[in-house]
Amino acid sequence: MHSIQVAVGSRSGLHARPASQFVQAAARQTVKVTVGRPGQPAVDARSLLSVLALAASQGEVLELAAEGEQAPAALTALAEVLAADHDAAA
Repeated sequence: MHSIQVAVGSRSGLHARPASQFVQAAARQTVKVTVGRPGQPAVDARSLLSVLALAASQGEVLELAAEGEQAPAALTALAEVLAADHDAAA
């Protein structure tokens, strides 16, 4: 199991637009990725409702986890999406 911790970058937290972009990026991965708060149950990163239910704020650290040969690359790609400030472009 590979995992990485990353802080939410969007100023408004993980609301609809950044969550949607994150979920779309997760759906493009060849491995299943989960996301959640460290030490708490994780949710499927491909589920928009589950990701929105995390209600993560800016700066809050989330843990991404995946298994398999492609896991490190998938986690790196998703960490970049999660850490980006999607509100800056709005």
